[in-house]
Parts: sequence; structure tokens; C-alpha cells
Amino acid sequence: MNDAVFASVMDAVEKTRPVIERIGLEVWSEAELSQVEHKSAQIHIRELEAAGFEITSTGTCGYPAAFVAEWSQGAGGARVGFLPEYDALPGLGNETVPEQKPRGNGNTSGHGCGHNLLGAGCTGAAIALKTLMEKDSVPGTIRVYGCSAEEREGVKPQMARDGLFDDLDAALAWHSAPVAIVGAVRTAANNNIEIEFFGKTAHAGVAPWEGRSALHAAELFVHGLNLMREHVVPTTRIQYIIQEGGSATNVVTDHTKIRLCIREQNRAGVEAVTEWARQAAEGAAMATQTRAEFRIVFGVWDLLPNSPLIERTFANFERVGTPKWTEEEQAFARSCQRNMGVPEKGLATKVIHLPSDQTVGGGTDVADISWNTPSCVFSVPTLPLGIGLHTWAATACGGMSIGVKGGVTAAAVMTATAYEVLTDARLREAARADFEKRKGSTKYACAVPAGQKGPSSLANLEAKDGSDEMVDARGPEAD
Repeated sequence: MNDAVFASVMDAVEKTRPVIERIGLEVWSEAELSQVEHKSAQIHIRELEAAGFEITSTGTCGYPAAFVAEWSQGAGGARVGFLPEYDALPGLGNETVPEQKPRGNGNTSGHGCGHNLLGAGCTGAAIALKTLMEKDSVPGTIRVYGCSAEEREGVKPQMARDGLFDDLDAALAWHSAPVAIVGAVRTAANNNIEIEFFGKTAHAGVAPWEGRSALHAAELFVHGLNLMREHVVPTTRIQYIIQEGGSATNVVTDHTKIRLCIREQNRAGVEAVTEWARQAAEGAAMATQTRAEFRIVFGVWDLLPNSPLIERTFANFERVGTPKWTEEEQAFARSCQRNMGVPEKGLATKVIHLPSDQTVGGGTDVADISWNTPSCVFSVPTLPLGIGLHTWAATACGGMSIGVKGGVTAAAVMTATAYEVLTDARLREAARADFEKRKGSTKYACAVPAGQKGPSSLANLEAKDGSDEMVDARGPEAD
């Protein structure tokens, strides 16, 4: 990208800064939980419509707060997509102060994962890109996917299942973090599973032989899971909770329910361990003469990196640079660190490049998109070094200038990269070739059950489902 084009990118983003600030701060103020983030979605829709985008879908894939917006000009041209999120987390409401302090308005939810900023940056980038395309008469299509409920069985896998990304040349996203990183991060795949055991009640003291204990079945099953740990590869993760285990000691338990998450480096690994767990459930039911129901309710794929998009994004991020922090912002960050008991190193000031593939144990539902179109996701600092996401400090920083600057920076990086995707056929060809090579003969199949539209009935039972952990909150330090 030559100097004149880069200057145009920065000018377009600067003109869009008020939009990014409005979205980021208004969504932060609403702090709505997954699946009920209606006002937050409407904030994005309002700004997109005002900028000339058409809202082509609402309630997308059965998620009330999901949407798709689009704008295009000219004949043909490339297509790029942006992936805003906007749901908050329970229990993380905090004032914009460098200490743990509940919000004065009584809202106990908060944007401890920075989705108010993530969404603001993505929607802001789409609007800035439209300005550039109009200025330079660039043909093409911009699509914005309102990605509802990322914290609890997000919509992205079902959007992928329904082919909403199939015609894109690239999908771009970013995430809040304490560090600035671009690289080939391979996140883990996972399955979220519900297991129920059904037995027969009886008086536990008078005639226990007349009953069949679903609790015994559950105990045998989780014992089997724990024995599996010795014989799975080190990258496998098996975690469970017992949601229902009976209600009275003098009644033979006739119903139990377990929630299980299985993670592995790739989809094939997850499916293999899931099948083993299914066999363990069936065996436990047979041994106790009960009945087992084993249901996959949600799952994500492993993230497929794209080297050409990563290299271009890193080059643009280096050129844009990390946010220019004031001494007041650095002092705010150090106060947060002091109150969180971590070293007082302030905010990150340099961009880190990860040149080779690195596998992490967490997952992201952006992964499902990455198996359907070339994709790139990176991190921008919006909270202090050494402090994790899903904390009060992340919420506090995300509702003031530190977070807003991160959102604007992310928008600049994405706008620059998206503009190059639209105008550089060789980049598109290289990204597609890398995508096809990495994908190989693997065929994408959504882990969400084929007949399921919208989130499962379990989606509101947990604060998070493990699909939102792409960035290790602590990570390598930038300073």
C-alpha cells in the first residue's frame, strides 16, 4: 500500500471515529447478555443504515439479535466480511474506574471480553471502507454479520452451516486483549454435550431393588471419563459438570444430567473422543440398567489461519501502530494492575508477530468461518498487560478512552487490509490458495445438530461455553 492510499485509509477511519466511539460506548452502557442483546444490535443497525448499508437479514439463523448488512457498488468486484460481536457477560458490571466498583445504575453485567469494542471496530471498518470505495470507485461488496451470543452458543457456526460466508473473498475480525498480536494461531475445536440418564424410582430404604439409579449411571460415566484421561493425547481436554444429581437420599434417583465439553486440536480429534464418551455413556447405562441420552448441542471447529492475510494484516498493523496512550491512560492501567496484584507495566506499545503456526487450548467460533472462506483475526490492546479478559478491569477499560482507542486502531488495520483485498487480485489469489492448501480434503460440517435453528435450550445455563477463548488473556508481554 503506497503512502497516498494509506493516508486515505487513515483519513476515512478518522472521519468514522465518532461512529466507532458511539457504538463502543453505547453498547458498553447497555451491557446486554447473549441472545437478548437487542438494543446493542440495533445500535449497529442504526449506524449501518445511516451510512447507506441495507439490512438484508434480521433474526438470522434463529438468533433474535443477529443480522446481516450489505453494501455494494459496481459490477462484480470482490467481497469482504466483518464480524462484529456485542454481547456482555454476567457479574462483570463495573464503573470506569481502576478498581472493582459496581455500576451505579445497578446493571451487574459488563463487557469484560470487549465485545462492545470488537463490534465498534468491525462496523466502523465497514463504514470507513465504504467511504474509500466510493472515493476511489472500487467495485465490490461489504458485508457485516451481526454475530449475536458469542459468549453462549454463538450464531457463527449456524451462519457457516447455512452458507452465509461461501461467496466471500475474506472475513476479518479482531479481539480485545492486553497485547497486540498478529499470527497463525491455531485454536482448538470443541463439542458441548448434554448427557441424561433415566432410571426408576423406588424407596431407597424399603425396596431399593425395585429401582434403577440414574445417579449410579452418572457416577460410572464420569468415572469412565476420568479413566479416559490416561489414554488420550496431551492436547485433549475433558471437562464436565453434574447439573442434576437427584433430590432426596431416600428415593432412588431416576434422572441425572451432565454437561460435558471435549476439546482437541482439530475437528477429527474432537469427534473421536466424543464417540468414546458416547460409548462410555451407553456402557454406564447398560451396567446400571438405565437409559442414556447423549446429545451434542454445540461445537466449534479449530481455527484455520491464512498466511497471506496474516502477513498483510501485520504489515498494516505495524504501519498504523498501537494506540498512542496518554500518561493518564497509562496511570489508569497501572492502577488496575496494582489492584489486580500484577506487575505495573501499563499498556502495550508494540505489535508482536507470530511467524509460525501456534496451537492453543482455547477455541473461537470464528473458526467455523475460517473453514468456509479465507479469514484473519488479530488482537489489539484494550486493557493492561498481565490482566485477563472476563475481569472487572477489562470492563472498566472498555468503557473509557483506553478501549475506544483500541477499537479505532482495530478499525484502521481492518480497513487497510480489506481495501487491499478488494484492490489486489494477487492477494486474493494467494489467500484462496493458502486456504485451499490448509483445508485439503477436509469437508466442513457444522457441529450444531442439523435440525437445530437458534441456540439450544442449554445456552442460558452457563455464563460461557468455552468458545470465546481465542486469546490467552495474559499472553506474551509486549513490553
